[in-house]
Amino acid sequence: MQTITITGGHTLQGTIRPAAAKNSVLPLLAATLLCAGPCCLQNAPELSDVDTSLALLQAVGAKAVRHGPDLCTLPADVRDLCGEIPPHLAGAMRSSVFYLAPLLCRTGMVRLPLPGGCRLGPRPVDIHLAGLAAMGAKVELEGEAVTLRRFGPLQGTDFTLRLPSVGATMTLLMAACCAMGTTVLRGAACEPEVCDLVGFLRACGAQITGEGTPVLVIQGRRALGGVRYTPLPDRIAAATYAAAAAAAGGQVTVAGCAPRYYHAFLTFLQDCGVEVRPGESGVEVARDPARKLHGGQHLYANGWPAFATDTAPLAAAVLLTADSPSEIYDHLFANRFACAAGFAAMGACCRAEGRRLWIAGGADLHGARVQAPDLRGGAALLIAALAAQGVTELCDPGHIRRGYADLPAELNSLGAHCSVQRGKIPERERTTG
Repeated sequence: MQTITITGGHTLQGTIRPAAAKNSVLPLLAATLLCAGPCCLQNAPELSDVDTSLALLQAVGAKAVRHGPDLCTLPADVRDLCGEIPPHLAGAMRSSVFYLAPLLCRTGMVRLPLPGGCRLGPRPVDIHLAGLAAMGAKVELEGEAVTLRRFGPLQGTDFTLRLPSVGATMTLLMAACCAMGTTVLRGAACEPEVCDLVGFLRACGAQITGEGTPVLVIQGRRALGGVRYTPLPDRIAAATYAAAAAAAGGQVTVAGCAPRYYHAFLTFLQDCGVEVRPGESGVEVARDPARKLHGGQHLYANGWPAFATDTAPLAAAVLLTADSPSEIYDHLFANRFACAAGFAAMGACCRAEGRRLWIAGGADLHGARVQAPDLRGGAALLIAALAAQGVTELCDPGHIRRGYADLPAELNSLGAHCSVQRGKIPERERTTG
């Protein structure tokens, strides 16, 4: 088991550039199964979820490898593809759900054990399944797995999502590209990552209109070829670096990610008293550590263009030392603030009540031994540790590697003091083989 040790009290200086967005790269990798030519995704981050996706592609019979910073796939013959997704890969990440549509379209059948990932509360796949059923798929629920079959090609449909789910919008986009006729998706998600998937599919030959709006129109049965594609930069990683500068103090330039991608978070930082100087493709974030941040914030995390749910724990870390109370409500996930226990161990007065986190502010943070409960909560605890006096030990940080290639090293490049220790595996956790 790993532990990240953070010595707080060091301001940050320098320039940092996020890699391609995790939340784009994962569905794009699944979408390459639909392509009749080779695909290359450029500047892809080295994340554990990306590694899992590559392993999943290989497990179902596709060819996918990393060449330096790029991910490359070769077209798979349908005779080599298998619709059975291994349980250990499905359980490792929520994004295994993106393989439902491509494998159903290519093989006629797909079986997916219920996907895993961070424990953020109920994250149903019913919208994915309802949309695919509307296109003609037969859905069979069996205990901890779902099986989909088609008898003949999927059919275009006019389907309204009951809520703007990013994942379901992406699943139905991929399925609609292979369906006969026209599909209209209403109530679709408008996030930049959805627009990025549309851009990728269109570059491969798909005919799609309406990205960035709640209504998408897809003309199906277009032959999809290969493409060399650069996914958009990771706006959540960019927000993480900006939050670190706000919490620790100093001056950091986040380059290569347009401020419009995380405008709501940058506006929040400005409201807290952080200097935010946006440019065309980057932003400079500065804060004098001797000056208190402003509290009194009431944040509501929801779908685009609202305050992003993945940035809610990062905002909480910034607000722990602010001059007055704040609160954050997450409309999307019921257990977003599992990091509150770690904040409290570091001396913060905060309370999670369902979807709401209440933060008293004014904390004198100190080092403590805490545990990363999930991806963004773990990153938030690391950010809080930068602002704390003394040494913090962040235990079991494996979740963080799902969204950041090496967050401690990235922050160290800006002047943070983080180190990673690898402890012995307890006897009860060892496996033979």
